[in-house]
Amino acid sequence: MKNPFRITTLLALYLLVSSCKDTQKNQEKETVNPLQDSGLSYTAYNPKATDRIISRSEYADKLYGFWLAQCIANWTGLVTEMDKVGNIGETKTGDFYTREDWGTADLPNIWSGDQPSDLSKTIDFVFRGEDEIWGADDDTDVEYMYQYLLYTKKTSVLTGEQIRDGWLEHMKHEEENYLWVANQRALELMLTGVVPPATSDPKISRDTIYDNYHEMIDAQLTTEIFGLFAPSRPDVALKMAKMPIQTTARENAQWISEFYVIMYSLASYVDQDLSKKEQTQWMATEARKRLPENSYAAKMYDFVKGKYNAKVPWEQARDDVYTRYQVNQEDGYMITSKNIFCNGCFVGGINYAASMVSLLYGEGDLKETIKIGVLSGWDSDNPTATWGGLLGFMYGKEGVENTFGRKFSEKFNIHRTRVNFPNDGMDDFINMAKTGVYIVDRVVQEEMGGGVDLSKDVWYIPSVDLNIEPGN
Repeated sequence: MKNPFRITTLLALYLLVSSCKDTQKNQEKETVNPLQDSGLSYTAYNPKATDRIISRSEYADKLYGFWLAQCIANWTGLVTEMDKVGNIGETKTGDFYTREDWGTADLPNIWSGDQPSDLSKTIDFVFRGEDEIWGADDDTDVEYMYQYLLYTKKTSVLTGEQIRDGWLEHMKHEEENYLWVANQRALELMLTGVVPPATSDPKISRDTIYDNYHEMIDAQLTTEIFGLFAPSRPDVALKMAKMPIQTTARENAQWISEFYVIMYSLASYVDQDLSKKEQTQWMATEARKRLPENSYAAKMYDFVKGKYNAKVPWEQARDDVYTRYQVNQEDGYMITSKNIFCNGCFVGGINYAASMVSLLYGEGDLKETIKIGVLSGWDSDNPTATWGGLLGFMYGKEGVENTFGRKFSEKFNIHRTRVNFPNDGMDDFINMAKTGVYIVDRVVQEEMGGGVDLSKDVWYIPSVDLNIEPGN
């Protein structure tokens, strides 16, 4: 007969050992976090009842969505980039694309003679399959560089010297370098020893070719990511973005760039129970407060919003933007009279107005927003990339994939356009998202006075009043 006492004792011992193993596993789960930056000292923090709590792993998924959707929108927008920039004196409508043109033959742009885009013969989405690689472009590569600099320099706020050194290290100086207008001019000035923010100062002595470069679009497509580095805190995002923005932009172009930075930051603040349409429109209304009332940027926003509220079709709203600002030069937008190449098709103002058409009429729908941006005209890859990135962040990786009903490549080649990065320029969205989380870790601790709880995998972000004031 078996000894019941011995059996009971063995069972108790087994349960004790199992319990210890489970406890050890739980402790390991709490202390070994895959999203832990070895280069950052995590300090103890006592959460406050008013702190905003954000999951770091969920944020990483959203950052993946940002990079993925930005690439989709960027490469899709390149198909129609500069196809339609308005024909001053030739037509009253500017001869732009309409919704009926989606899926039809792409037309040549201002550089290509009689040849359409080599990306797609038709106006349609451009994808990279799971075994392919996304190439960097000017809508993603400078943001990638700024993320790399923030992480490797172990800082939340880049100095002018750090930006200059980063540009000189990672941008080709003479051969094809995928830089245009204000970005190219900034690089040229850096090569002569000029340090940001002087690279965009309109008072700097320069020949007339460069008089308007501080009004160009460049900062709008290179700095939105700073909003994602300061979730729910546009005040901190603007502090971080100031020097990168002023590397190439001042006045209206600066305020417009700040508008985008604020919207990106507010994506973590907005009420998640609202529809995507309600979220994006609330965020835009808040960001509008940054635009000085007498600026043409503010008047452009109000003009497009008025057309949207009046239920004017988006094509008519876009045509009205062309007539009001490029033909009639209203609200202080005097670019046409300056006889700039392609009538200032690279200027921040006209592209901001076009971007507001795609944002408002897209109503938070990722595919529809990209489509309208692609067909709206001018520098069409820039607004599409901006809103693709924002909505991709809001949707997250799976949301982006579900929207298009397919999987995509996660590989990214920064060396298509930039140089001197690790691993011969090959990266992936998982690693890029992880790096973004590490940057936010530092920002939360050093700039927000908040905390990082690795065991719970969350940020504690002190809440403050938004108090968005006009720029200066």
